[in-house]
Amino acid sequence: MIRFLLILFSALSTLSAQAQSWTADNGNGTFTNPLFYDEFSDPDIIRVGDDYYLAGTTMHSVPGLVILHSKDLVNWENISYCFDRFDFTEDRFALKNHQEIYGQGIWAPAIRYANGQFYVFSNINGKGLQCYTSKDIRGPWTHHNMQGNIYDLSVLFDDDGKIYAIHKYGEVHCTELKPDMSGPVEGSDRIIIPEGNGVGEGHHMYKIDGMYYLISTDYLPNGRTLCSRSKNIWGPYETRVITADETYGYHAAPLTQFKGRILPDGSDFRIGSLDRDATACSNAHQGGIVQFKDGSWWALLMQDFHSIGRTVCLMPITWVDGWPMIGLKGNLGRAPRTWFKPDASLDCIGTALSFYGPGREAQPMKAPYDRNENFDGKTLGRIWQWNHNPDDKMWGLKGGKLRIQSQAAEQLMWARNTLTQRVIGPKSITTVELIVKGMKDGDVAGLGNINIPCSWVGIVKAGNGLSLRCFEQLTNDTIVLSVGLSDGKIWLRSIGDYDNNQAQYAYSTDGKVFHTIGRMMPLSYQLTTFQGSRHALFAFNVKGKNGGYAEFDNFTVEEPMADRSENIPYGKTIRIVNKATGRPAVALKHGLLHDTRAGDNSEQTKFKVIDCKLGLVCLQCADGRYVKVYGDGLPGDVRFTTDAKEAEMFLWQDYLDHDFMLLSLKNHRYMGKSPSTGSPYSMDYAGPDPARRNGSVFYWEEVK
Repeated sequence: MIRFLLILFSALSTLSAQAQSWTADNGNGTFTNPLFYDEFSDPDIIRVGDDYYLAGTTMHSVPGLVILHSKDLVNWENISYCFDRFDFTEDRFALKNHQEIYGQGIWAPAIRYANGQFYVFSNINGKGLQCYTSKDIRGPWTHHNMQGNIYDLSVLFDDDGKIYAIHKYGEVHCTELKPDMSGPVEGSDRIIIPEGNGVGEGHHMYKIDGMYYLISTDYLPNGRTLCSRSKNIWGPYETRVITADETYGYHAAPLTQFKGRILPDGSDFRIGSLDRDATACSNAHQGGIVQFKDGSWWALLMQDFHSIGRTVCLMPITWVDGWPMIGLKGNLGRAPRTWFKPDASLDCIGTALSFYGPGREAQPMKAPYDRNENFDGKTLGRIWQWNHNPDDKMWGLKGGKLRIQSQAAEQLMWARNTLTQRVIGPKSITTVELIVKGMKDGDVAGLGNINIPCSWVGIVKAGNGLSLRCFEQLTNDTIVLSVGLSDGKIWLRSIGDYDNNQAQYAYSTDGKVFHTIGRMMPLSYQLTTFQGSRHALFAFNVKGKNGGYAEFDNFTVEEPMADRSENIPYGKTIRIVNKATGRPAVALKHGLLHDTRAGDNSEQTKFKVIDCKLGLVCLQCADGRYVKVYGDGLPGDVRFTTDAKEAEMFLWQDYLDHDFMLLSLKNHRYMGKSPSTGSPYSMDYAGPDPARRNGSVFYWEEVK
């Protein structure tokens, strides 16, 4: 126990220093979803020994098919891409001659390990099934163009040596693949699940204890994840929903609406209406499952996080009658946002917990990417990707700076050699230095958002004159300012509040004092690029020719909410305000937890948060009583006790910005109160609704 406490306190003391970028690890034996607060869509997971590998979609961006590595399923590192560039010569892969593959590049990979090597299968639109193989997960990778109409697939290496691809939507097909990865076995394609069974796409096939399990996702009428199982690969299959409605309190993002695909400036864009109560397809769906080294099972599913795009959540699995149900006993189908890391050994839930058991060591807390870049190295950091294949003769790392030579383009979405990285939520501030001395007439260079609609702030050179411009494609609005750049340098900044779908640009001529420019722009998600917001460093020429060059230096990303070490108000006295009603909770003298009028400052509305370690808390009213849940936690069973030993221990669910939920370790449900019935508090809520107003999400305010 002493050894555990030393490890725990050491982790807590270094949390602030290590959490410069979001990591799900809370440093106290728990994690908080999402695993990454930036885009990572279509995740597929495998375990090889004590190592875990996660592959994800990269669409039109290169390097392509990203692979992350972890030892504990919580802390991840980017270790590989399957290819550096698309090895197809058509103009559309290189954004040439108004040809593009936005949202159509390479997507929905299946990663597998068999025969002593790694396999990553995926689809390229118009090219069919692709496979990349390597003995070493870090590469180099060998590309096999298998062709065939197989996409959004899973692959199973069966015990008899045969290899199967499971694919298509609704009507699920199974096709045998040739062992040399030269293509499908002719005539082997068969329907294994007919249309009409409510099964969708995004398949992940496993063989567990002799049974075939197919994890799929469907999006009609809204998102959910299903499992189909059979004793035979060819069926028949029976199907169950294993998770639905788990949004973690995030509503669907508004979608960009417009005609055509990548349209020139001046197009008619519209961001659709926002329905905060809608689940749509934003809930947890599509992803893989994996058995941890201690025997427990986990799912890694993607979820839409507004304009950030799709990211990954880690969810415990409970097996029930041979079905891998997402969630915990007593609350199947939903999953906690904060839960104990897979390393944790829960010997007796609610009574005693041990962490880092025999032979286990704490995994170092780390984010998967280093987002900051000074361009001093010989290669770009792993976080960077190009928008389509770049022209490698037109960019370089020179003198500690990134140099991009401008090529002809009428707007940002057509600009070649645009270097990008994903935005990071929930809030972040991105800054870069732009050196303009090499720019020529017609050149435009700066910092932008590669999305539809796009936007940017930068320098435009017309003749011998320079001007600062901010452009927003949604409104086709341009702001032009005259700036003096005596040393040929300007600092550009993007200020993002991505949980609230908005961002604004700023600039500085001395790197110290920044001035905002343009409005706080609305952000959205859309299905053309199939990506969320991405920072872009660009240079292009609007006069139909190659121009000069722009140089970039000292790219930095600040994440003011990455350090969550103070998010739980341990030892503080707070009021617990229900998000659904705006009313604080009150400890009635009658013995129930109820609510009172807004603005009530009585002693019975004050609760001290007692630290029970490992993210667990007890609540003590100012009058000395402790919150205790009786029976099944129905309305009226959230009451009080004067015995501290009987106080209820809740696992605090951090929803950021003082929002939180309280999870019972007895029934794995949440404390809440109906905003409409008038009933007192209960402990029987399955989880939050997308708008966080069903009565289970609270806001805490400190009482001084």
